[in-house]
Amino acid sequence: MAAAQESPLDKPFLVPGKDEEQQHGGDDGDVTNMEAQLLLPRDSGASSFSRSCLNLSNVISGVGMLSVPYALAQGGWLSLALFALVGAVCYYTGELIARCMRADGDAVKSYPDIGQLAFGRPGRKAIGAVMYAELYLVAISFLILEGDSLNKLLPGASVGLPGGYVFRGKQLFTLVAAVVILPTTWLRDLSVLAYVSAVGLVSSAALTASLVWAGVAEHGLHAKGGNVVNLAGLPTSLSLYFVCFAGHGVFPTVYSSMRNKGDFTKVLLVSSVLCSLNYALTAVLGYLIYGDDVQSLVTLNLPSGKVYTRIAILTTLITPLAKYALVIQPVTTAIEEKLSLAGQRCLTRAVISTTVLVSTVVVACTVPFFGYLMSFIGSSLNVTVAVLFPCLSYLRIYMPRGGVRRAEVAAIVGILVIGACVAVVGTYTSLHQIVSTF
Repeated sequence: MAAAQESPLDKPFLVPGKDEEQQHGGDDGDVTNMEAQLLLPRDSGASSFSRSCLNLSNVISGVGMLSVPYALAQGGWLSLALFALVGAVCYYTGELIARCMRADGDAVKSYPDIGQLAFGRPGRKAIGAVMYAELYLVAISFLILEGDSLNKLLPGASVGLPGGYVFRGKQLFTLVAAVVILPTTWLRDLSVLAYVSAVGLVSSAALTASLVWAGVAEHGLHAKGGNVVNLAGLPTSLSLYFVCFAGHGVFPTVYSSMRNKGDFTKVLLVSSVLCSLNYALTAVLGYLIYGDDVQSLVTLNLPSGKVYTRIAILTTLITPLAKYALVIQPVTTAIEEKLSLAGQRCLTRAVISTTVLVSTVVVACTVPFFGYLMSFIGSSLNVTVAVLFPCLSYLRIYMPRGGVRRAEVAAIVGILVIGACVAVVGTYTSLHQIVSTF
């Protein structure tokens, strides 16, 4: 009875090397983050340096790529300095996560494990709750992305229903995407989708190439405006920049999968630099081409009917379709465990997964503002996972051991202050923008 009532937040999200348990339906395998299936090879601890770089780059490079030109337009050219600062801070906090992983031998396997080591069960539950919320909102952003992109690819589409109600545009394509995604949420083994989701890096490269093509063929590389700095838009810019470097919750999985864990710092540096260059190139190209007219999804600025537009949108569509089930899996499993319905696996999974999908569709159709939602995720959740929690955990674990220098303590406190300010101001700004649109 006690085991049945145990909260899923008390269990690890990311448990590398649990293939055998998962095949037999073990409880720990049920709550394992499905991203681990993408990142980990069959033999845990067997990832080479190059594979680890690829894995970590795939984690860091995500849908934030689509919003960086908008972020640059919001903050102006000088906000690129803030982009570099955010990248440096996220690199440093990623290194702090690695140090926390090494603090207790091989006992720490996941991000919530770090929370338990630092703050006990309350720490595990707190970071678990934030990660569940982040995953849920990311799933919503996937649906918004699908609706916006398909509407750009197939403008003017509509479907009439009996009674005179007509589905059209973004709403129609959000529902279509949900229907396509629904069967994937019923699956227990998502390894096939994991391979498909690996095209994220190809999608990023295709988007950048499409922007170059659009700039040369259509608009030319000249900004229509080009603010040096826009103080009112800086909170939005900062929040979206943090989205670009999100992924710290999966860093422990990459760390645990490495053959030589001492190389993690080098892997993190290589991946961060590569992704930063691609992000910066996309942001600058998008802003140079479209200026202040750039939209929250830069693909919406690309002219309809062009080959490069179709390439950019099609590659952009694949990753959300494949990764929705991967992202939402821990949420549905947590609900299943919380309701103590794990014994009725097939029916329970179908009902809960369908209910969660429907709820994300409702939110996606109600708040169809990709840029604002990503800004909210970046300011409220990504900052917590990528900045606040690593710093607090590191200080909590190492300060009693006398392993933190005063200069480093001062630097971490400064990062905490900046992170807290971004979280408060960015969350307020993004929520105000969302509410003001109604």
